[in-house]
Amino acid sequence: MHPLSRRLVTTVVLLLATALSGAAQNSTWFQWRGPNRDGKSTETGLLKDWPAEGPARIWRATGVGIGYSSFSAADGKLFTLGARGPIEFVIALDEATGAKVWETANGSLFSNDRGDGPRGTPTVDGDRLYVFGGSGDLSCLAIDTGTVIWKKNVLKDFKGASPHWGLSESPLVLEDRVLVNAGGPNASIVAFNKVTGDVIWKSESDPAGYSSGVLARVGAVTQAVFMTERRALGVDVRNGTLLWSYDGANNRTANIATPVVNGNRVFVSSAYGTGGALLELSSTGAKEVYFTRDMMNHHASAVLVGDHLYGFSNSILTAMSFGDGKVAWQNRSVGKGSAIYADGRLYLYSENGVVGLAEANPSGYVEHGRFRISAGQLPTWSHPLITNGKLIIRDQGTVYAYDVKAK
Repeated sequence: MHPLSRRLVTTVVLLLATALSGAAQNSTWFQWRGPNRDGKSTETGLLKDWPAEGPARIWRATGVGIGYSSFSAADGKLFTLGARGPIEFVIALDEATGAKVWETANGSLFSNDRGDGPRGTPTVDGDRLYVFGGSGDLSCLAIDTGTVIWKKNVLKDFKGASPHWGLSESPLVLEDRVLVNAGGPNASIVAFNKVTGDVIWKSESDPAGYSSGVLARVGAVTQAVFMTERRALGVDVRNGTLLWSYDGANNRTANIATPVVNGNRVFVSSAYGTGGALLELSSTGAKEVYFTRDMMNHHASAVLVGDHLYGFSNSILTAMSFGDGKVAWQNRSVGKGSAIYADGRLYLYSENGVVGLAEANPSGYVEHGRFRISAGQLPTWSHPLITNGKLIIRDQGTVYAYDVKAK
């Protein structure tokens, strides 16, 4: 049985209020893990099978710099972060051609033994872009020109310490505010006014993890769910009040995967011998529905399709019932990597540069094509996305666009 000390659920009274809602967006993949931060694209009419050599490549772009950041998309542009020399940049590419539209310096290079450069993915909100760099630089920019509107460094402002492998979060933007896990004392989770950058509230004292926050609506309250260095927790988005916490799915090395929300339930998971748990949220806190060692998500989250989670449990692609944790199947697939979903298919991207297409089918693993890019020496940890019939993948400074639209 999982040790009780690692299953701690702290219950805090939930306050009733009208929650904030995210602004409407003009893209199907405007932020980390897609429109709902769940790894799912709303696009249809995509290829059900790939030819032996893989889908046709539309373009290949170089020069975006080193780093593991993924992309967001809006207004015909792709947005990411990369580093060259001692400087980190925010970069916009033309979605149709891969040509650079603009770039803006965002801060100093983050250096590390597992690869230098930024990790987070920009968030598009209307005509603004919110980015969080590897060295703690949180910036708001104009999406058409890259002009900086406001900027903060959370490590300096809140006396936080960078986690070993760098700040990796993608900003969570709501109606009038942007939330990040700054990781400072009495400022673990911080809400900024998204227009001015002024601090609205600060909450808790957990050091930062590597995960990105998501929203969960429970009764009349919208809460932000984060995985910090110490635990999973939920805070009221209005004022930062702690609503619940749970430390059973956190490890002492790196908590990376984004929580998966479905109604009033949330699945949280990590690797390094730990596992995952389904939590049920209520007006009085949170309770553990089950704990499993069959879904140990490392750098990539599982994606919920129907009533099954599909994700890499370490190096094994696993289909698991969301409701009770029963494993439907496991397969080595393309090797350890990340997974997203679109139009009935899982898009798989291994950390060794293998790209695969498989069914999101609890009955068994069925693959419909794969190909390999010429990857460099570092793992291909940047996650893929689907936008306007294109599959976008990145390997450090090289970006590829593939045509996955059915003809």
